[in-house]
Amino acid sequence: MRHASLRLVLSASAALIALPALAQEAPVIVDPAPRDDAPAVIIEDPNAPPAALPSEVPTEEPVAEPEPAAPPIPAVWAPVPTDAAGNSAYGLYLAGRVAAIRGDRAEAARLLTESQALTPEQPALGDHAFREGLFAGDLDEVVRLTPTVQETPLLAETGRIIGVVQTFARGDGRGALALLQSQSFAPPFAHIARYITPSVALAAGNDAIALAPVQAAQSGAETLILKLARARALETRRRYDDADDEYKSLMAMPGGVQLFGVDYGEFLERRRRRDEAITLYQQALSGQAAEIRLVTALQRAQSNGRPPALPTPQQTAADALQFASVWTSHDEAYELSVIYLRMAESLAPGDLVSLRLGHALAAAEQNSAARNVFARISMTDPVLYAGAQFNLAQSWQRDENGEQAAEALRRADAAVPGQLMVMHALAGQLIALDRNQDALEILNRPTMNTADQPGPVRFLRGAALERLGRIEEAENELWTALQASPEDPVMLNHLGYLWVDSGRRVEQGAEMIARAHAADPENGNIQDSLGWAQFRQGQYETAVETLEGAVAKEPANAEIVDHLGDAYWQVGRRREAEWQWSRVLTLEPEPERRAEVQQKLQEGLTIEAPVTGARP
Repeated sequence: MRHASLRLVLSASAALIALPALAQEAPVIVDPAPRDDAPAVIIEDPNAPPAALPSEVPTEEPVAEPEPAAPPIPAVWAPVPTDAAGNSAYGLYLAGRVAAIRGDRAEAARLLTESQALTPEQPALGDHAFREGLFAGDLDEVVRLTPTVQETPLLAETGRIIGVVQTFARGDGRGALALLQSQSFAPPFAHIARYITPSVALAAGNDAIALAPVQAAQSGAETLILKLARARALETRRRYDDADDEYKSLMAMPGGVQLFGVDYGEFLERRRRRDEAITLYQQALSGQAAEIRLVTALQRAQSNGRPPALPTPQQTAADALQFASVWTSHDEAYELSVIYLRMAESLAPGDLVSLRLGHALAAAEQNSAARNVFARISMTDPVLYAGAQFNLAQSWQRDENGEQAAEALRRADAAVPGQLMVMHALAGQLIALDRNQDALEILNRPTMNTADQPGPVRFLRGAALERLGRIEEAENELWTALQASPEDPVMLNHLGYLWVDSGRRVEQGAEMIARAHAADPENGNIQDSLGWAQFRQGQYETAVETLEGAVAKEPANAEIVDHLGDAYWQVGRRREAEWQWSRVLTLEPEPERRAEVQQKLQEGLTIEAPVTGARP
């Protein structure tokens, strides 16, 4: 199967991340998760007992008012609760559940919250509204609903920590610190409480807590996060030498320069030690892929730009939450990452945290919510904007909306001209939409069509040329691409199928397809190519068996089902052949295939002689 391999290339575009950008120093962010070579960070055992928070409390601690008792659940509602528009509580609930199933969590949260407001005595409804509000990002509503989820400890803890964050986001450091110290938190939020306590204490004016030396073990995420918070707090209190010492201690830790070199460099810039900052940025960039904050910081320092302002306590707490989210994503705890990033965004909204939130939502299979987040990222930083559009395109591809994916990739391409990964993905998407000439124009740009261009670029160019009927040029590109990756199953399959189907080099093409199938035996598209090669060589009984396996793997693929129908016809199983061809018409085939299948249903299959050897 020739063209199905293009989908594999489209989905593999992110593999080009490791390739050098051709006209843009900072790469587009596609996945903020830690690299395999990132320094090890130890996350504490979530089953360990929570550590106590600092005991010092502000002298004017607010006294929480007791929660009013919930009214009893009525045996019969009379009258049925309705809102001002006449919508019943049950109707709103059902609509909210449907929206949640559809993936529109923002709409689900709105509907379920309205239903809960009409029936506050329903604990299950409060639970549903709480969950949807949490993932939709309505944190104030989550705090309001926290009393309704006290019977679910994890949700109750989630609501409590979000209550702390929302209080802090409103600028009430004293109130947030009082909430933190009123009761210890259970895992996983015990760690988050410790991470944000110094920043909250600084805003509350409690320097005894905010400036206390870090007592955590000299390894792990907690030490890194707390040392950064202390360094910033010391700078806030104008204890610059102590802040410098804390930063140096942080830089000496494993991974400190790579993780927090920007933060120390910004401190040096604010202290008018620009040359030291430049050296640090260059050191942090050496031996690793370009990272946006580092590249931007180096460019600013080298051009004598204004140093960034000292982060606020809220920003420091938000950074701690973002850092924690990276490691929970690394452990595939994506929904927990979403919670952390929602809180970070509430404390210090910005495009970078939004981009990371979009990644987490997409990883948690919340595609609609992820797209909403990616779409709101501004063009202030072109690289961040391009990263958002690239990931927006990936989300549309997962939902098989090629037109929307292409438009998003065009916006990314316009924002950061010359990004190899973006241009490759855009060309691949255009080929999938059969806009081959447009794809070829991108692939032939001077920044793409270079002497050292990677194999995947040549592969796409060959695919576009083939679809445009320029077979000899296509062969040259596909063959050159294959030499760079001689065992790549996608490339082997594509060129092999071209040779078999055209009759140009049947035996060589069949051998290449067999190698592709051996490398990726579970790929139904490649197995279809193998069966079709057998069919074209007259090995009809073997082809039937191979193609039956391909259809089992890809039952909704019109081309594979069509091939199986042809094979059945050739071995005399005419009724089964007609049944398969009829099924093709239900699978939305391309117009050309539909016409061919309809003709076969009327007239049968014209038996072709097997092809062997090669022809020019």
